[in-house]
Amino acid sequence: MREFWVSVEEALPEELKKDISQKAHANSSTVAVCSGKDVNLVRGAGLKAASVAEGDILIFEETDLERMASLRGEGRPVCVKATVQKREDEERALRAVEAGADFLLVACPDWKVIPMENLIAKVRGKAKLLAEVSSAAEARVALETLELGVDGILLKTQSISEVEETARVLTSFAPKEEKDRITLVPARVVGLKQLSLGHRVCVDTCDILEPSEGILVGCQSSGLFLVQAEVSENPHIEPRPFRVNAGPVSLYTLTPGNKTRYLSEMRAGEEVLVVNRDGWPRSVVVARAKIERRPLILVEAEVEGVRLKTVAQNAETIRFMTREGSKPVTELEEGSEVLVHHQLGGRHFGVLVSEESVLER
Repeated sequence: MREFWVSVEEALPEELKKDISQKAHANSSTVAVCSGKDVNLVRGAGLKAASVAEGDILIFEETDLERMASLRGEGRPVCVKATVQKREDEERALRAVEAGADFLLVACPDWKVIPMENLIAKVRGKAKLLAEVSSAAEARVALETLELGVDGILLKTQSISEVEETARVLTSFAPKEEKDRITLVPARVVGLKQLSLGHRVCVDTCDILEPSEGILVGCQSSGLFLVQAEVSENPHIEPRPFRVNAGPVSLYTLTPGNKTRYLSEMRAGEEVLVVNRDGWPRSVVVARAKIERRPLILVEAEVEGVRLKTVAQNAETIRFMTREGSKPVTELEEGSEVLVHHQLGGRHFGVLVSEESVLER
């Protein structure tokens, strides 16, 4: 889990200090950077305290490395603060790591990405690199910089909603656990019907998708079919591994946070959930939604006595994921097996309501 630190400044009203501490604790195991007099306040909210003179973590300026070395033997972790505006500042910050700092907390007031890339490359594995940010958006950039990202962030804000949103961003970078896995089961094809023209959506992403990956789509929110990315070789067109030819504009698709959206809502900058054959999901950014009129085909499959449906473009490049690989929609027949995500309940503006009874034909 990436480190989540929040700044609890001494000059803030007492109630705001408490609110920031409580909201941070409600979302994550957090460290609060505070003055010595506020150590008990943040500890009372369940947070660790990082402070200059007291606290669970000792904080030092980059000019105070000798004192840091003398106190490091006390057994408490130490953090060195550094401001980086030019290359020489990066070198001074690295000296703090060489002196034995456990954490390097960096503020980049001007250029934010390039100096952080340099530090990630040089500090990784030697100390935990923390980036000072003022918003959830800045936190996301720091956590994605150089693909590896920083080890954590220090959020400086007086906005409670920014604390909550930043905590959600941190959670999205947590290692995936078994509970995050999406259940996929084989469904038996029981019906196929050629349809006339309709508007279908190619979801073009900002990622290269693997052969085992695709997007979950379906006519019913309770039954989504795993459609493979266009990764397969064929004699007529080059693979497009960034693309999933997902189906008509009205189909549901699964997005981050276990929410469904219509394919018609996909557009540049949105996020969609890519899922592999084993059910492991990842969020990817949409670069474009390419909508064209094409001949369609209805696919009906059955799982646990429930009939599920989806509609796809009737073409050889559209492939449905199976347990062993994938199969073109043009080669499906009654008795074929495809992978689906079957989830009981209904959806209210995309949010699952498991107790709701919904009939979708």
